[in-house]
Amino acid sequence: MRVLTVPNWSFGRNKLLLRKFEEILQNHEVAIHFLEEDVDHNRTVSAFSGEPEELSSAIDAMAAEAFETIDLNHHIGVHPRIGALDVCPFVPLAGRDEDREEVTRGALALAERVGALIGGKYGVPVYLYEHSARSGRESTLPALRKGGFGGLLERTLHPDFGPSQAHPRLGVSVVGVRDFLIALNCNLSDELPFVAQGLAKRIRDLRAAGDPRFLGVRALGFALASRGTSQVSLNLTLPDLSPIDPIIQWVEDQAYAQRVGFAGVELIGVIRRKDLEHATKVYPRREQVIDED
Repeated sequence: MRVLTVPNWSFGRNKLLLRKFEEILQNHEVAIHFLEEDVDHNRTVSAFSGEPEELSSAIDAMAAEAFETIDLNHHIGVHPRIGALDVCPFVPLAGRDEDREEVTRGALALAERVGALIGGKYGVPVYLYEHSARSGRESTLPALRKGGFGGLLERTLHPDFGPSQAHPRLGVSVVGVRDFLIALNCNLSDELPFVAQGLAKRIRDLRAAGDPRFLGVRALGFALASRGTSQVSLNLTLPDLSPIDPIIQWVEDQAYAQRVGFAGVELIGVIRRKDLEHATKVYPRREQVIDED
């Protein structure tokens, strides 16, 4: 049974820790799809797939290294975050001869195991989200992130695993099974973030209004000081309903209409092979392309 995981870590300026992550993953029987840090986001996204036992072991080893180093009290970056291991999603990858429901049950059990591990072994409160969320509990990542790390420190929490107070350095973690999504960054030539932020807000408004082009599309605008550019960061949570090329073309057209250059697209994490037909503006590396079935 194969599962994809995409842990997001709140560090992006620590080459030594990144190398340790590389060594950990190379020492586990997993397929490494993505492992990159970003200075401006101050965030590292990892994506790898394999059997549940190997994934759990790798995440445990990565957490042991990262949790010794990260301190969110001194963390500066443009990306929202509430934890050192900010979010750890699992996506079931059912093979042709496998029962999808059985693989999903395995992924759900894996999320519970990792949540219990992070909460119990490391004392970090863990919320389950998306398909793993308990009945009646908040299930979306944006809602769980509301208020940020600082807003959690003085609150009594009611996590699914771990203590009722946020860890003073590591915050809280969000863990669970979710559907496949595509994460893209559309980079603009303007170093000021106002155009990117405005475009991101328009996408959110169009999505809320039911525009079919932006079904399931989450968007944020950021400044990238180290590059002298800005960025519209996109999560396509319903990629079967929202083809990629028209979304990128819309951002590009809107940027040019405001006399801002379009500096290209970054794929963060993975993309399904079947999505490539409608993603001609995205240029993934071979290891970033996965077969969902």
